[in-house]
Amino acid sequence: MMTRLSSEQLHASSVAIDGRAVLLSGPSGSGKSDLALRLIDRGATLIADDVTIVRRVDGALVATAPERIRGKLEVRALGLFDFETVNDVPVSLLVELTDNPQRFPLDHPLRTIAGVTLTVVALHAFEASAPIKVEMALERIAS
Repeated sequence: MMTRLSSEQLHASSVAIDGRAVLLSGPSGSGKSDLALRLIDRGATLIADDVTIVRRVDGALVATAPERIRGKLEVRALGLFDFETVNDVPVSLLVELTDNPQRFPLDHPLRTIAGVTLTVVALHAFEASAPIKVEMALERIAS
């Protein structure tokens, strides 16, 4: 019998928007911290920068920061900054950062993390509209 992990450490930044966590995943340099900073500027709250711990709790996935980086966000070319943070926020959406997202996807893939299935949206982090697109995806796709 195969057991499913009840927690995982992800290479992802995360923010809370209206009580729901959004995971921002992608390789180094893909814009995770930059997009998190722009979402915070629009009212989101930092959960974690670059590494997020997710746990399955009562069938839902919750996100928190590792203790050693809690409340810290790297602002490229300026260094580490302290930010207000929240923990144990239910995850609603996974955003995969890519240089070439589909222009008009017919559907959005699903990904299972720690036994919980999430909708995945591919976005380009450095587009000016990326923060707004995250908010729109959270409202339309992850509802």
